[in-house]
Amino acid sequence: MAQGQHIAAVDEVPVEGSLLFTVRDGFDTEEAILLRLADGVVALRNYCPHWTDVRLDSGSGAEVRDGEVVCTKHGATFEKATGDCTYGPCEGATIDRLDVTVRDGAVFLTDEDYEFEHLGPDGDRDLSSRGRIGFSGN
Repeated sequence: MAQGQHIAAVDEVPVEGSLLFTVRDGFDTEEAILLRLADGVVALRNYCPHWTDVRLDSGSGAEVRDGEVVCTKHGATFEKATGDCTYGPCEGATIDRLDVTVRDGAVFLTDEDYEFEHLGPDGDRDLSSRGRIGFSGN
């Protein structure tokens, strides 16, 4: 995957907030977010290390304050560039990064562990409960 798979134009990644996208790892899909840095773009998996089922971006952009991503569930903060938790119940933990490259004004997924699926949330998620558990109305 030397060239990478096109995710989005750099201009589509908000300066404050995030751009949600879905990747595939074999048969499984996962969500990740793109975050704009002063000198590029970084991709982090879309979860809080304190409770990995809590999403940082539930579809409308992650909350970003003073250059840090905020978990709205726990108040934990994470450095945008590294994913390192700087405050909160998971202080010292790090959100997993995905390899991306910026080239010609676009962001490309270059992480060999993942394939780009699409922009937006993972279709396997129940957005009403913010979890992956589905319930039948029978």
